[in-house]
Amino acid sequence: MPVNPATPPEAETALPPADTVPSTPEAPAAETTAPEVAPAPAAPAASPEASPKAPLSPPQNLTVHDVTNTSLTLKWSTPESAVDSGLDGYCVEYCKEGASEYVAANTELITSNLFVIKNQTTGDSLNVRVVAVRAGERSEPASLPNPITIREVPDHPRIRLPHLLRSRYIKQAGDQINLVIPFSGQPKPMITWTKNGQPLDVKKVNVRNSDKDSILFIRKAERDDSGTYQMTVKIDSLEDKATIVIQIVELPGPPTSVKLVDSWGFNAALEWTPPKDNGNTDITGYTVQKADKKTGEWFTVLEHFHRLNATITDLVMGNSYSFRVFSENVVGRSETAAVTKEVAKIQKTGTVYKPPHYKEHDFSEAPKFTASLSDRAATVGYTTRLLCAVRGSPKPKIEWMKNQMIIGDDPKFRQNSNLGVCSLEIRKPSSFDGGVYTCRAKNPYGEATVACKLEVKQVVVPTEEAKK
Repeated sequence: MPVNPATPPEAETALPPADTVPSTPEAPAAETTAPEVAPAPAAPAASPEASPKAPLSPPQNLTVHDVTNTSLTLKWSTPESAVDSGLDGYCVEYCKEGASEYVAANTELITSNLFVIKNQTTGDSLNVRVVAVRAGERSEPASLPNPITIREVPDHPRIRLPHLLRSRYIKQAGDQINLVIPFSGQPKPMITWTKNGQPLDVKKVNVRNSDKDSILFIRKAERDDSGTYQMTVKIDSLEDKATIVIQIVELPGPPTSVKLVDSWGFNAALEWTPPKDNGNTDITGYTVQKADKKTGEWFTVLEHFHRLNATITDLVMGNSYSFRVFSENVVGRSETAAVTKEVAKIQKTGTVYKPPHYKEHDFSEAPKFTASLSDRAATVGYTTRLLCAVRGSPKPKIEWMKNQMIIGDDPKFRQNSNLGVCSLEIRKPSSFDGGVYTCRAKNPYGEATVACKLEVKQVVVPTEEAKK
């Protein structure tokens, strides 16, 4: 293979500026001069500083990233020849269709591979190209094959309905409704709302639209606000719709009627009918209550009951009862109830109740210690306490002794017995308070004792000589 000789330094200095060098004659010149030069295989290799750089290739993959009604965004990749050697930047140029000269869109070189040509007029068509620049050298331009029209590209309208609103949306009467429904689309779509196929009542329902979402707002919901709401997002002939079913519920009314069907023994049978007003939702159950005519107080006997009849049992003989029934739904229990007109009278019978005879248990027991005293060691001047536990019936009498001598009411000692736990508190003992302490428990059925040894030690303060 023939080797093209390196260009002499004099030839490099004689080159005109990069702006004025034609882009096409370079390759043919190399082809015509190459045969005139003889190969020089024995010539020494030129140093890296003297070898010429490869020609700067144009940017790659020039594409349109975005188009609006006032701008055009371009995106490209780095030239292949500049991956290792680096670049000074890029120059973006455009030429309006009908004009003959390209205009630079950037006043200074940019290093980013993304550029926005701004402040354009809607409807203009632009021919664009991107040139890579390195040390005053300009690459061949990378151009788009066709002119680009400045216009707003329609984006299909789409409603992003929140998951919560895809099923029936239930709220209580008096609550506030604030539904935010996001959407997308370019240019800005037209938003319309309907309720049951009719326009919204602006006195009760407010709608606020932005570029990204639409808000349906009801300050204080009423049952009449229930219905099927439809949101439509439209751009020209393209549209998207979303349907939201709103249900406003409240407390139900009471059952229409309730009557006493029969009463026998200790039982009463009731029947009732569903309420006329279910609160705009299903009835989930009933609450049944009874009241004794003597006291007039109501007590719940059945709750969350699903049937329309019930038998009330365990009524008291000789009493008369009234009954009432409440309706229930998801909101709660009806404010009022249906009350029986008749009274259920539980008749007395000739049967006399005889309580069973039980043999009385004898709980008498001699004193017995369940927890004995333990030997203790105390320090002079520090209060200590002795503890034990005893049982017996009747309650035994407790006596404390020191060295077999009854302590009595000595103020130095504090005696206490509570629920079988016996304690003796020795207040600030001295070395003379050591000895054998005994607790004795007595009742008519016997007595028991426990004892322990208490040692009171003197605190030893080390002297200066001992410390040394």
